[in-house]
Amino acid sequence: MKQFLEIAKIVAAHGIRGEVKCQYYCDAPEILCEFETLYLNKGKTPVTITRAYVHKNVVIIKLDGVDTIEEAQKYIGKMLYMDRNDVELPEDVYFIQDIIGLTVKNAETGEVYGKISDVYQNGATDVYSIKKENGKELMFPYIDDVVKKIDIEAGEILIIPLEGLFDED
Repeated sequence: MKQFLEIAKIVAAHGIRGEVKCQYYCDAPEILCEFETLYLNKGKTPVTITRAYVHKNVVIIKLDGVDTIEEAQKYIGKMLYMDRNDVELPEDVYFIQDIIGLTVKNAETGEVYGKISDVYQNGATDVYSIKKENGKELMFPYIDDVVKKIDIEAGEILIIPLEGLFDED
């Protein structure tokens, strides 16, 4: 498991006082506003957040020591990382980056379907994508009727597919 996780990308300067506009990679933009420290360079360089707020579905962040538009522009395209120790997740909630790459197995038969290649967050429930060895993609919803156990340490997800979910036709 990675210690530092991508949480946002700086996409533009905002205003003339050194603020940056960020595209967030967390469940809600307000989560990004709660951090006092984030990191650049894959976690190697801490940066202090002096102000953060949501504006038109992006997050505006003021980095300590960045006080002009010219200084802010130097950060465009850079990724911001969070330290996983700065967040306490509720039980049965996981970081997407920890889910990707897990092996998906049938909880009853032990059949291996493949590895999680992506997680789509598009509404009422997340949808997990499996990339099979033959290149085909299978998808299943993250619902109790399907997902029986996620074991990050064992590197696997145990599921019972709904009837017809993985039919080839």
